[in-house]
Amino acid sequence: MAPVVPAAPPRAPLPGDAGFRLREKPAIPAPDAPLPRVSFVERLRQGLSRSSNQLSGSITALFTKRKLDEDTLQDFEDILIQADLGVETAMRITDRLSEGRFGKEIAGAEVRRILAEEIEKTLDPVAQPLELDLEKKPHVILVVGVNGTGKTTTIGKLAAKLTRGGLKVTLCAGDTFRAAAVEQLKIWGERTGSEVVAKQIGADAAGLAFEAYDRAVENDSDVLIIDTAGRLQNKAELMAELEKINRVLSKREPDAPHTVLQTLDATTGQNALNQVEIFRNVSGVNGLVMTKLDGTARGGILVAIAAKHRLPVYFVGVGEGIDDLEPFKAKDFASAIAGTPLN
Repeated sequence: MAPVVPAAPPRAPLPGDAGFRLREKPAIPAPDAPLPRVSFVERLRQGLSRSSNQLSGSITALFTKRKLDEDTLQDFEDILIQADLGVETAMRITDRLSEGRFGKEIAGAEVRRILAEEIEKTLDPVAQPLELDLEKKPHVILVVGVNGTGKTTTIGKLAAKLTRGGLKVTLCAGDTFRAAAVEQLKIWGERTGSEVVAKQIGADAAGLAFEAYDRAVENDSDVLIIDTAGRLQNKAELMAELEKINRVLSKREPDAPHTVLQTLDATTGQNALNQVEIFRNVSGVNGLVMTKLDGTARGGILVAIAAKHRLPVYFVGVGEGIDDLEPFKAKDFASAIAGTPLN
């Protein structure tokens, strides 16, 4: 029988802009999060500048002194598809552009304004805070994704946000095939004051997840975050492992894992779409984090993913620093990638 632990008093809530929403009422106010030296919106615009500049240059070249006709619309649709925005979004944007403007010249600034508005419409429904149900302690977050997409770093940054908000976090080094991932998670544990549950390389990941859950109960953690392997080249073995982790956790807590978070690398473009399909089918992914948006020319893939899968996008990352992961905001992203002023 599982040990009975007395309920702890509610802890401080996370700062309102941290990208989380707690279901319980806070007991005491949280301290303000330290302000970054450069605003995240500015860093996002800088990170997406390659995507934005590529789009803006193509739009300017296409629409300068040219009337809107079928050929122009087809060329514009091709530009949008090449920018990884997806066929569905590209068709909707070209349809919007043609309304009342056929046979007329249209300025590039007007095209970019329409582009930003339509991208925001696609992204707005998926821009949601990550809701933590602290009535079920610990809230279990299982982090999945292909190796190299930033899983372990994302876990560390999430732990930093949570502990800054006064919550207690336990980390589980469930990528038991990579010594570097285990060591990296231990470093993040030290930086954030979070206990790390780990075993020797090659240990059973599901068994470790079970032990980590029990440890999180014992030390009265609010949140347990579990790292996982991402060896997609051994897909059958990997998927079997993830399914086993889910089964083992559900035996300990029927609703666990409460959140299955997938990390995606923006630089992989169309491959990211396939990765969502694979991990969603096996591990029940119910939320996304897009990493490595800084310097990529393929940032538009997030729009295609939102249009196809309609999964919540909780956070986006634009660097390796502890403050380079922030809540996803549709308007900021749409403005940055379309190259329009942020009103």
